[in-house]
Amino acid sequence: MLTTKQGSKDPIEEIMIENQKIRPAQVIGPLGEPLTLDSLPPPSTRRWVVRRKAEVVAAVNGGLLSVDEACDRYDLTVEEFASWQRAIDRSGMPGLRVTRIQHYKSLYERQQKY
Repeated sequence: MLTTKQGSKDPIEEIMIENQKIRPAQVIGPLGEPLTLDSLPPPSTRRWVVRRKAEVVAAVNGGLLSVDEACDRYDLTVEEFASWQRAIDRSGMPGLRVTRIQHYKSLYERQQKY
């Protein structure tokens, strides 16, 4: 923590801390629809279809949830969530399909060679 000579917090640090508390009420989902905390998949979700994974990634990317909150809420590991983000970054929503993971992985690796 930064402090001034008087022992109080640095005003810039206070502003940064306050800004971290501000969250959007909604973000744009993967299909262009508004997402709110209430419209996200329920915390009890056990069957992760492409759309649900993409909604959680969009919520984190938009600031609706932090990575830690998403992992706690959905009982995910950070590695599992990060793999969803990588899949979307590399191949879009189709990259999240479990049956196509190997196809998209090899396609991405071939693209990296050139």
